[in-house]
Amino acid sequence: MKPLCRIGAAAPGGLALPDAQPTRAQCYAPRGVWIDDERLIVVDSGNHRVLLFDGVPEDDGAEAAVVLGQRDFTSEGPRAAGRGVRGGLHLPTGVCVADGRLVVADAWHHRVLVWDGVPDTSDALPAYAIGQDDLDAGEPQRGADRAHAHGLYWPYGVSWIDGWLWVADTGNRRVVGWRGLPDAARAPDVILGQPDATHSDENRGGAPSAASFRWPHAIAAVGETLLVADAGNHRVLGWTPTPTADAPATLVLGQRDFVTARETPHVAQGASALRFPYAVVADRGRVVVADTANNRVLLWHGLPSAGCAVAADHVIGQPDFASAGENRWRAVEPDTLCWPYGLALHGDRLAIADSGNNRVMLWTLGGPGVTVDAAAPALALSS
Repeated sequence: MKPLCRIGAAAPGGLALPDAQPTRAQCYAPRGVWIDDERLIVVDSGNHRVLLFDGVPEDDGAEAAVVLGQRDFTSEGPRAAGRGVRGGLHLPTGVCVADGRLVVADAWHHRVLVWDGVPDTSDALPAYAIGQDDLDAGEPQRGADRAHAHGLYWPYGVSWIDGWLWVADTGNRRVVGWRGLPDAARAPDVILGQPDATHSDENRGGAPSAASFRWPHAIAAVGETLLVADAGNHRVLGWTPTPTADAPATLVLGQRDFVTARETPHVAQGASALRFPYAVVADRGRVVVADTANNRVLLWHGLPSAGCAVAADHVIGQPDFASAGENRWRAVEPDTLCWPYGLALHGDRLAIADSGNNRVMLWTLGGPGVTVDAAAPALALSS
């Protein structure tokens, strides 16, 4: 087993807040993560920065090579400690690499940032912002008083899927998609969850349905099925085939039907319930969901294209499907979770942004034969 999370120094058995001055190895409530064969990228949300690591670390306490959103590794604060919107971030959340370019959801600046490539030097400025007129702007809806095709409101998640960029435009209760990586001015090709670009009502102004969102937060795809983590309705919705226009979902995880948004705190959860799922990822037919408020991660080895309340095959972070406590209601341990907000999956490598424990953990999924809670963390990156 690996050591408990560290905040400056080891804190066995308990939580501690990070030091006021960040370091190369420190994380404060990370919410986004991305991995491939070449790198690990962590969205260190509480420190308003993005950390890039050379390669995928193999040891605890690894130090980042590049920091974005701050002038250096010891600075913190929104808008780069007073340097303005252009040089800073304000609660960044989602991250992906799209066609070789870094893409980051800068949620409280209401924009999605795009870099020319993946920066290899710190404090590199993005090339442009989707959702704003320029890099100096950071108002909701691009300064308008209502939703429209070219604005964003608290965008949380970003995904690059089969040549499409998908954005969870959370505050507008919609998911928007572009065929190819768009420039700053291009309207989305697809809007899911709203009747048109000018609406932003929760659940379309009514009860939950197969075509509505409360708080969409993440997007993934398995085969021909597009998946959206609709955290506010405690569910994940799926569309088969991937929609090219607004349409009702054909699959729902976490609820017994498409019109229910039931939450069941402090009771046995089972293998098919979700509470505020903030992340969903998929690879090689496997689907992984961060069941955030239940302090666990659920794994499916394949999903049907349609159906309701499909039970998960495995659970990570809890001893069984009935449990849901923060750090199992005990101490912080190498394999416990406290409000996991972000996920990344690349082959057998799973990264979990264990936000409440101020760390990111890397796990190895042992293939279809993995048993419940048997995936062992390869390492924990923590403050």
